[in-house]
Amino acid sequence: MYRPVALVSIVACLALASSVPLHAAAPAKAGYHVTKEIQLGGEGGWDYLTVDAAARRLYVSHSTKVTVVDVDTSKTVGDVQNLSGVHGIALAGDLGRGFISNGRSSTVTIFDLKTLATLGEVKVTGENPDAILYDPVSSQVFAFNGRSHNATVLEAKTGKVVGTIELGGKPEFATTDLKGRVFVNIEDRGEVVAIGAKDLTVKAHWPLKPCEEPTGMAIDREHHRLLIGCSNKLAAVVDTEGGKLITTLPVGEGVDGSAFDPGTGLGFTSNGGDGTLTVIREETPDRFSVVEDVPTRKGARTLALDEKTHSVFLSTAQFGPAPAPTVEQPHPRPTILPDTFMILVVSRQ
Repeated sequence: MYRPVALVSIVACLALASSVPLHAAAPAKAGYHVTKEIQLGGEGGWDYLTVDAAARRLYVSHSTKVTVVDVDTSKTVGDVQNLSGVHGIALAGDLGRGFISNGRSSTVTIFDLKTLATLGEVKVTGENPDAILYDPVSSQVFAFNGRSHNATVLEAKTGKVVGTIELGGKPEFATTDLKGRVFVNIEDRGEVVAIGAKDLTVKAHWPLKPCEEPTGMAIDREHHRLLIGCSNKLAAVVDTEGGKLITTLPVGEGVDGSAFDPGTGLGFTSNGGDGTLTVIREETPDRFSVVEDVPTRKGARTLALDEKTHSVFLSTAQFGPAPAPTVEQPHPRPTILPDTFMILVVSRQ
């Protein structure tokens, strides 16, 4: 059948347009960049950091202490001292208490959120507690023991140990849906374990393949989604209702921390290997896209999100050359230069 050339061209263009996914266009940039460096100094390594958005405080693990910073003034408020291989910080704002995991001593330090005074120290039922989580629904604290592959559960009000949960592998970061379930990454098995927060039983093991060695974990509670950083330069999105893997996305090298901002619908992974912060947009609960990789600094591998200002905080330092390899340390890390420890503040333009 004869068609005018113009009409044929229009039909062809419409057909081509209809075959292209609506999300194929490059997502709009979120506009994040490093806006400030907060110099803290001191020596030694670091791990997690945690924001109390209501109290406007940032809790930063650093060697043998947790330093507390006012996020609005960038001034140091004080320290929780005399810690042993500090890893994570969990905050129970309703109880006025904080909890710190000490990997070397296999203990949890309990401290007062106002005064930062130590209230007690509890021996866990495993070895090397790393991630730590407060679940306000059950009013319990979960300390995840990396070396013994289990979790110690404390009653938050008293600090009393009330249970131990066998996890079947090395736990990494964890989160809660605030509806009675806790989720934790199992690094060496490439899976997520779902736990009943009240009865302390394992409800499910969810495989994450192709995600390898899952580390950071964040949650979109409204849409029942986990955002998980994977060591093979991927982020995995998982349905918390049944454990289905929704999608994977490319992220930077050396990912460790993850965060999700319910106010903006943006997720983040901190990638210490290449010094970037990957920003991910949740377009729908089943469709996610990478919008930008923000330059940060090498070593900035853990992060915390301020849901009030939508800023992201990352710990890092300056590094010198790596020492010579030995039999015990065939791949030594670069040395941390003294008094260069800092917090990077990444904000929108």
